[in-house]
Amino acid sequence: MITRFMSLEWKQFLRSSYWQKSIAINILMVFLGLYFITMFLALGVGLFPVLEKMYPDTDPFVQVNNFMFYWLLADLMMRFFLQKLPVMNVKPLLVLPLKKSKIVHYVLNKSASSFFNFLPLFAIVPFSLVLLFKDYQLVQVAVWACSMLVFTLIVNFLNFIIESKSSETEFAFLPIMLLVSGLLALNHFNVISFSGILADGINYIVATPWMVLVPVLLLVGVYWVNFKMLIGKLYIDGALKKGSKEVSTNDLAWTRKLGAIAPFLQLDLKLIWRNKRPRSTILMLVMSLFYGLIFYPNPTYQDMPAMLVFVGIFITGIFMINFGQFIPAWDSGYYNMLMSQNIKYKNYLDSKYKLMMASAVILFVLSIPYVYFGWDILLIHFAAMIYNIGVNTHVLLFGGSFNRKQIDLNKSAAFNYQGTGAVQWIIGFPLMALPILLFYISYKLINYEAGIATLIVLGVLGMVFHQKLMKVIVQCYKNKKYAMIAAFSQSN
Repeated sequence: MITRFMSLEWKQFLRSSYWQKSIAINILMVFLGLYFITMFLALGVGLFPVLEKMYPDTDPFVQVNNFMFYWLLADLMMRFFLQKLPVMNVKPLLVLPLKKSKIVHYVLNKSASSFFNFLPLFAIVPFSLVLLFKDYQLVQVAVWACSMLVFTLIVNFLNFIIESKSSETEFAFLPIMLLVSGLLALNHFNVISFSGILADGINYIVATPWMVLVPVLLLVGVYWVNFKMLIGKLYIDGALKKGSKEVSTNDLAWTRKLGAIAPFLQLDLKLIWRNKRPRSTILMLVMSLFYGLIFYPNPTYQDMPAMLVFVGIFITGIFMINFGQFIPAWDSGYYNMLMSQNIKYKNYLDSKYKLMMASAVILFVLSIPYVYFGWDILLIHFAAMIYNIGVNTHVLLFGGSFNRKQIDLNKSAAFNYQGTGAVQWIIGFPLMALPILLFYISYKLINYEAGIATLIVLGVLGMVFHQKLMKVIVQCYKNKKYAMIAAFSQSN
């Protein structure tokens, strides 16, 4: 049965439109995997002599165990943000005479075969060989290596639990951030020395090999929790039941004063308010308003005005960047219906422009308290707002004509790369790097005020020629209209 499951998964993977359209991305992921493997091999080979040099009075083997607490926390963080949970389409299987336990065991074993579980071996095995070369006992080294493998699997299944629970919250990344920050704080202030406790435990296991059963039992316990959690959700009624939720109604009457773009603006505002991913993006931008506190109080950046321009562009343009780079993918679920209506493409895109423009103005107003750090900061924010409205809005709208990937509105925005393609990466240069470059050139050739004036003039020119620019952008969307409809009609 396991072989049959693997066969179905392999066919689904190769036949999916995502695989056929993302070969370049898959090749890039292979090269990234090889890079990490090389780095871990270098770590495994070079760790012993490095620790021997840095801590001449401490056994490098013991010192590695002292750092194991931080290793496991870093592993947990990396898995949470990078490792995908194993996914299997179980609905067709629930109507077949199959044991639910077999399906659940297969999904859990699939997570155990993740690349993230094999990656630490490229550091553990070379380091173990170095230990043997340094005349450490074979039994102790073998027990240590097995313990590290067991701890890796424990982190894997612990991450499974955390991700499953976190996905039900608005800010999916907050539970893991609070957990890791809390453990580090307790350890740093010596309230509970987790690093010392774990190091002592590993040293005791190495000295008493049969104690390796303790982490093994812990692994079994975490696996059992995952098993019970998954099998409790594996019911045909649960798979077929439609989600129900209370929807608040608001006719947004004030938007009717905006003329022809009102229906589209209402659609965007309701989309943002009612769906998880766009709503999470709105909530995250509130946190980004405090981004300047990292840079403005720091004397290091006072002599780096180009970096302050980056902060200004980011603070006043965070919404338009997060929202605009996925135009029109936000509407991918009903894009076919939308394009079948008797509507003007210009009105559709103008509503997006007005929404992004309003966000830049609002964020500038909210960032006025940064004047506490100097009037030059407020001037940078004003120039950044003008540049964002006049230039970056048009860049985002033009880049949207190349979007071809769907977005699930009910998924969280935090570290969610669905809908992200080459367009989103390429467009980052004109959005962020170009204004910094233009400012820096004027700043170096003339003075600081000239750099600010350059951004303001370019922004004003973008506003003046808005209608002409929109004609070009609208034509791009019209030329690619049916390609978008075909792409959004396909499921990944």
